[in-house]
Amino acid sequence: MKKFIIPLMLVISGSLFSQVSIGTGSQQNNRWTFGGGIGVGFGSNSAFYLQASPRVGYKITDDLEGGVVGSISWQTSDYYKSTMFGVGPFVNYYIARSFYVGANLQQYFINYKDKFYDYKVNEQETALYLGGGYMQRIGANSFMQLGLMYNVLWKENSSVFSSGLVPNIGFVVGL
Repeated sequence: MKKFIIPLMLVISGSLFSQVSIGTGSQQNNRWTFGGGIGVGFGSNSAFYLQASPRVGYKITDDLEGGVVGSISWQTSDYYKSTMFGVGPFVNYYIARSFYVGANLQQYFINYKDKFYDYKVNEQETALYLGGGYMQRIGANSFMQLGLMYNVLWKENSSVFSSGLVPNIGFVVGL
């Protein structure tokens, strides 16, 4: 079932963003970009994960973009329930519209509840992601981004995240 749902979500997302880019045309004077990513996961003990990360950017130059990205995720299982919101600025530099390098500062607000012990945590964490990746054109001015970012502020014993390394898949319209 997992092998079917994840590719289906990627195809649906790609077709939605492709349709948006066809409708906007190739306006050279429009410097705004839109996009984001979605994620769905399943695991043992009835684990379910849903994540969305919308973004709005502005082309400072043809190869440099800055903007704001948000993030919201819900996780649940037989043992815990978690909600996380994040928001912050980003900057991307594009190399020949095939590769990108970027930085993203996120402030996360985390609500966690352990169902077994009735333990609750409300905390915040700051993350500074640095990395880059590959871009694949999927429409007139839209791209799919495949990348890898690393949170340089991550510390093993004091972070709510299990790792500082984050793979990502996203879509951008307006480049």
